[in-house]
Amino acid sequence: MNAPSHRLRPHAADGGPVRILVVDDEPDVTEILAGVLSGEGWDVVTAADGVSAVSAARTFRPHAVVLDWMLPDMDGLLVLRRLRAELEHVCVLFLTARDAVEDRIAGITAGGDDYVTKPFSLEEVLARLRGLLRRAGMARGPGGVDRLAVGDLVMDEDAREVTRGGEPVELTRTEFELLRFLMRNPRRVLSKAQILDRVWSYDFGGRAHVVELYISYLRKKVDTGRSAMIHTVRGVGYVLKPGA
Repeated sequence: MNAPSHRLRPHAADGGPVRILVVDDEPDVTEILAGVLSGEGWDVVTAADGVSAVSAARTFRPHAVVLDWMLPDMDGLLVLRRLRAELEHVCVLFLTARDAVEDRIAGITAGGDDYVTKPFSLEEVLARLRGLLRRAGMARGPGGVDRLAVGDLVMDEDAREVTRGGEPVELTRTEFELLRFLMRNPRRVLSKAQILDRVWSYDFGGRAHVVELYISYLRKKVDTGRSAMIHTVRGVGYVLKPGA
């Protein structure tokens, strides 16, 4: 594990410190992560098993959870489901030695937001957490309001609000990030591999059904009852352009 080369100190949207729950049964891992995350100015609580993690989440109310997949009392997927029952919008970063493509897909499909494999770089864990918190609107830093517009589709990146023709479009975190990538590249055909790399941050080994699934979700929310903006370019990928 390599030490981080720089630090960024975002705060929660309410102005308080970001709260991170680290769940791992290896004391060395929790100790080093707690130390580094605390050094970022974040509040950190640790847990060594699933039951303790769920209990801590109820009282600590973390903005994000670093979650080991293999715990002594239950697997990470079960812990994730229980965490989501307590905190619907908490960001979850899996941290595990399980690096098979099938495991990554299972973790994301179950509701995980990102995935880092052991042995890991501390800088990568920090970067992934910053990205998750920023995309979820749970952390803020310097800068003004970012606004994207393609035709009558408008996205306020800071407020995480999307409208089409003035009507609000409600999106999940992943749908928002996918649409943001498309809107930052209007009229440009984006391959499934590019979308996987940008939105999910790792290679699914060519298994692009995750992209197809989320594109279908977006179409239902953005295009239904309106002129189509999200188009499939057969054999290549997808493109967003103003409706006719």
